[in-house]
Amino acid sequence: MQSTFERSAGAAQVTVSRGKIQGYRHQGLSIFKGIPYATAARFHAPEPVKPWDGVLDACSYGYVCPLMTNDRPRGELYVPHRYWPMDEDCLNLNIWTPAPDGAKRPVLVWLHGGGFFAGSAIEQTAYDGANMSRLGNVVVVSINHRLNVLGYFDLSDFGEEYANSGNAGGDDIIAALSWIRENIAAFGGDPDNVTVFGQSGGGAKVTTLLQSPAADGLYAKGIVMSGVIGPVLADAEGSGRELAEAVMKELGIRRVKELETVDYAALARAYQKVSPALKAEGKYVGCCPHPNAFYAGEPIKNGFRRETAGVPLMVGSVFGEFTSFTPLPWDRAAMTEEEQAQAIRDAWGGAPTADLIPLFREAYPERSLIDLLRLDFVFRTPEIQYIAERSRLNRCTWSYLFNMDQPIDGGNTPWHCCDIPYVFHNIDLVEYPHGPQRDEGLSARVQEEAFGAVIAFASSGNPACGAVPAWPACEPGKEATLLLDADTRVLVNHDHALMERLALHAAEISRKMAETMGQIQH
Repeated sequence: MQSTFERSAGAAQVTVSRGKIQGYRHQGLSIFKGIPYATAARFHAPEPVKPWDGVLDACSYGYVCPLMTNDRPRGELYVPHRYWPMDEDCLNLNIWTPAPDGAKRPVLVWLHGGGFFAGSAIEQTAYDGANMSRLGNVVVVSINHRLNVLGYFDLSDFGEEYANSGNAGGDDIIAALSWIRENIAAFGGDPDNVTVFGQSGGGAKVTTLLQSPAADGLYAKGIVMSGVIGPVLADAEGSGRELAEAVMKELGIRRVKELETVDYAALARAYQKVSPALKAEGKYVGCCPHPNAFYAGEPIKNGFRRETAGVPLMVGSVFGEFTSFTPLPWDRAAMTEEEQAQAIRDAWGGAPTADLIPLFREAYPERSLIDLLRLDFVFRTPEIQYIAERSRLNRCTWSYLFNMDQPIDGGNTPWHCCDIPYVFHNIDLVEYPHGPQRDEGLSARVQEEAFGAVIAFASSGNPACGAVPAWPACEPGKEATLLLDADTRVLVNHDHALMERLALHAAEISRKMAETMGQIQH
C-alpha cells in the first residue's frame, strides 16, 4: 500500500461539468469529498449547481441533511458512528478512486441507511469507501440527499411546483446518479457499469429507484442489504394536504409558500406534534416515498416495472436484525436442549413450539435452539416474497443471508448493520469482529467472501467468484440462498417452512422486536 499523501494541482485535480475540483491522494487513492451535485429550494426538485470559477476544494465532507430529532448517542459498539454538521444545503457526494485516469472501472454508489428520515453518507464508520476502492479496483461513491419532511412531504395539492415533493429525496438520488453518469469517467469509472447498493433504508432506496422511471438507464445493477422491510417502511400513500394544513396551523401560517422559509427546527417540531394523530387514523404522514406519476409504488403491491425486470439484484438480510441489539440474556453453552425449549415456551406464552422447534432445527442445524428467539421475522418474510416475485421475471436475482455470530458480550447473533464492515472490507475500522471468542481467520475469511461477491457482482452482474461456493440465481419456487458464516454454503428454500409457521406469531414477535428497536442509534 502506498503511504504517500499529496494535495497539489498535479494530484487529484479533476474537471467536472461545472468546474475544477481539488481532492487529495492518500494510500494509493484519489479521494474527493463534499462535491456538490445539485442544489434545491425546499420542497422543490433539484437543479444543476451553478458553474464556479477557480478550483473548488473537495477535501472536506459536505453538510448532511438535518435530522428530525437530536438523538442521544448510544450503542456505538454495535454500530459505530460519525457525526457531522447539518444543513439543508446537503446535496453532495464523496468519491474514492484508484486514479482519475480515464480507466473504465466498475462504480459502486452507496445509499445510506436510516430509513427515509435519518442517516447520512458518512454516518457509520464502516461507510468509508477507501478499502473497497483500493482492494476491489473500483470507484466508490456515497451520496447525501434530503430526508424526512425535507425529502418526503407531498404538497402536490398546492401546485405544480410541488408535483413530486413527496419524493424530493428520491429525485436528489436520481440527480446524483445523473451527475455520476456525466462525470464519473473523469474519475476512472465506467458510467455504463454503475451498481447502486445500500443497507436498511439505503436498500429500500434501491428498490424505490427500480420503481422510478426517471432513474432508468442511470444504473446497471443493485444490491439490497436488509432493505426489503414490508410495512416498516411502507409507502406514504394519499394526499399530504391534511398534514400540510395541520403543520401550517401549528406554525401559525396561512400559505404553503411560507413553509419553504420557516425555520427548520420549528417545522420539525410542528410535524412531530401533529403527525401522530394523523398516523393513528391511517392518514398520510410523509417521510417515505409517495406513489404517483414519478414513482410506481412498492412492487409487491403495485407490481414490478417491466422496464427494470432485467436489472441484476443481490437481495439479503442478517439472521437477527433488530432482535440482536442487546446482549444474549442466556448462556447457550450451559443450557440443555430442553431448557432452551422451555425458555422458548416461556417467552412466547405457550406458542406451538412442537412445530417451530423441528422447523428451526432443519433450517439452522448449526445453531443453538434458543437462537429461535433471536431470529428475524420482519425483514426475512417480505424478502422471501420479493425474491420470489422478482425471480418470476428474470434469472438474475441472488439471495444471501449473513448468519455469522459476532464476538461481543460473550457472543451475539448478527444484528442490523453488522454486515456492513464485511461488505466494505472495513472490519478493522470497528471493534466487534475482533472479540476474544473469535478466530481472526474466520472474520477475515467471511469478509473476503462478502467483499468478493460484491466486487464480482459490480464487475460482471454475477456474484459468483472464487471466494464463495457455487451460487446460482434464484428461480420461481427455488430460492438459492448463500449463508455466510463459519460454513458458508448455498441452501434452497432452507427457511421457508419455518417462516410460514412463524407468520402465525407475527404480532408477538413484532412486539418483542419493538422493545429493542430503539436501543441502537442507526
